[in-house]
Amino acid sequence: MTGYVLARLNTPGKVQPEVFEYMERIQGTMDPYGGRFLIHGGAVEVKEGGWSGDLVLLGFPTPQHARDWYDSPAYQQIKHLRADHVGGDILIIEGEPADHDSAAMAAALRAAQS
Repeated sequence: MTGYVLARLNTPGKVQPEVFEYMERIQGTMDPYGGRFLIHGGAVEVKEGGWSGDLVLLGFPTPQHARDWYDSPAYQQIKHLRADHVGGDILIIEGEPADHDSAAMAAALRAAQS
């Protein structure tokens, strides 16, 4: 089951040099865990609600790979380069298998509430 790291980052005014260094080094910390960028601050088109900040989505083979990467000494060594200048919310999320069935999930949730 795929694991994701989702970050909603506050958009800074001027990007500090440490953030550029973080961006240059982060992929090297993800490689041993099979991580890759799926979204990296692309354009956002808001259809409902409101939005501010930048979105980053990383994909890993499993949620445990995502946890291991985040807790790794290599990532912890560079994390401050971003966190000292760009705040936000960072989440690790368990993905769904390829055969996920939303209708079956709704039926199970409905039955559990009865």
